[in-house]
Formats: sequence, structure tokens, C-alpha cells
Amino acid sequence: MAPTTTPASAPSSASQEPAILIEGLVKKFGSFTALDGLDLSVARGEVHGFLGPNGAGKSTTIRVLLGLLRPNGGTARLLGGDPWRDVVELHRRLAYVPGDVSLWPGLSGGEAIDLLGNLRGGLDQGRRAELIRLFELDPTKRGRQYSKGNRQKVAIVAALAADVELLILDEPTSGLDPLMEAVFLDEIAKEKAKGRTILLSSHIMTEVEVLADRVSIIRDGRIVQTGTLESLRGQTRLTIDATLAVPPREASELSMLHDVHVDAHHRLTATVEPDRINDAMVALTPYRMSALTVSPASLEDLFLQQYGVTDPAAQATVR
Repeated sequence: MAPTTTPASAPSSASQEPAILIEGLVKKFGSFTALDGLDLSVARGEVHGFLGPNGAGKSTTIRVLLGLLRPNGGTARLLGGDPWRDVVELHRRLAYVPGDVSLWPGLSGGEAIDLLGNLRGGLDQGRRAELIRLFELDPTKRGRQYSKGNRQKVAIVAALAADVELLILDEPTSGLDPLMEAVFLDEIAKEKAKGRTILLSSHIMTEVEVLADRVSIIRDGRIVQTGTLESLRGQTRLTIDATLAVPPREASELSMLHDVHVDAHHRLTATVEPDRINDAMVALTPYRMSALTVSPASLEDLFLQQYGVTDPAAQATVR
């Protein structure tokens, strides 16, 4: 955990609670239900990936956690407190990076970083200087002069240099170039090594796949899958790619495989249940394989499994 002291007003049992605990959360906007009984738990010291497309409810969930929206039902606990009632105290113990940062137009980037730090638990000045260098940020420019990517850098530096317990990152690398994305990954890995709690919402699957201890996938305002990447992969078919000297006459010859496709060059692609991989290898042997790759499901595969079913474009890519 980051070296910050829990405020005396926080309950002594707070350190035993998850950093984030949401149960049965409901949020409505008129007749539209944005969150429909959402459950989410993020342990202290965990990096938790929060995945879902636009409109799934990610940002609404985060706004509830930040005390910007009041839910219609259910409960939300943040660092042992109530996000709505204890908003001022809690915001001194967390840092937030949105996907579209707005800065004070007349303040320099450095002044904005310091102001945000003062609103939180203070800044580590050495860390602040290091991050400014790593992200190649000119802190003397005014907010009105920054590009989108540089506005993101200001918010990232302010968050990572802050003496806080929790980072809430909602599409934090939006607008960053690939080099700066790589720097971001390195720096979040450092925060993870310190034991800092991080809720990471991102459309960039590799970010989450590299960093997250656990992931939760949200669909239509509900969590539809949660767990470690390893546990989620264990519930999903493996992908087989093989080059065959002799192709099967019919897909039915390989009954334990699913989604079988053989192209004109005798390259086979298929999926198989994890507990039938040995059977698949035995069945493929008579076709004289010259190349073979067996791949676990990627995080993107797991995500598309939840969303590709109703997405014609995604369905079109499935053989």
C-alpha cells in the first residue's frame, strides 16, 4: 500500500474491507437504467481491470464511486467510507484520471499538478520531477496551450505523484502516443509493485492484460464475468492453429474441435475445450502436422465472448 496514513476518523476495521465494495448498485436516468444491480469488489493492493464498451455503465459506476452521482439503490463503499457522504475525506485519499482531461486554461501544467496534489494527500516532489521527465511534459505551458495528450500527462503525473491509497483510472492513456503508453505501463507496474490499489478502465486490452490481477467485464449495467485472467481462460476454449500435410475430408472427422476451418493451404484453425486438448492432439496426428500452435484465450477473446454474440461485425470475423 502507498505510504499514507489512514485518517483517524476512518473506522479501524476499514483496512480489512475491500478498497471498493459495490453490492446491487442501481442507477437510473429517467426511464433508462444505467446500472442494474451491479456487484464489484476490489481488494486492497489489487490492480483491477474494469472492461466494457461505451454505454455499458463503467463511467456511471466510477462517478458513483467519486461521489458525483447518487445511486437509486444498492450500496457502495470506498476505502471504508460512503462515497456520497464522505466525499471530501475520501478525495484526499484517492486520485482520479479521466479519459478526457480539462485543465484550468490560465494555470501552467506544473501549477495544475500542484493544485491537484494539494487537494489530495500531498505530492512526492521527487516523484513529480521524475514523472515530468519520463512523460516529456513541459510544466511551464498554460492549460490552454496543451494538446489532448499533454492534458492527459498532467493528470497522470498529478495522480502518480500523489500520496494516495487508491488510483481510479478511466481510459487514462487516451490521446497518448505509443511511446508514452509504454511509459505509462512501466509506471503503473511500479505502483502495482508498491501495493497501491488501482481500478483501471481501458479499451486497450494489452494494458489490462499486462497489469491487472483480476478483471471484471460489465454488460448492460451488470458484471457478467469477474476473476483472474487465468481463471477466466480456464472457462474458455483454446485456439489451435496447425499446418497439415493431409487435410480432413470433413470437419466431422475432428468431432472434439469447434469452429473448424481449413484453408486451401491446409492450414487449420479451430477451438477446443481445455480438458480435451490431449484428445485433439491425438486426433490431428494422422494428418501429419508440420506446424502447431495452441493459444489460450486473450483478454480480447474473453471480452468479445460477452459482446460478439450480439455484434454482427464481430460475428463476421468468426469462422
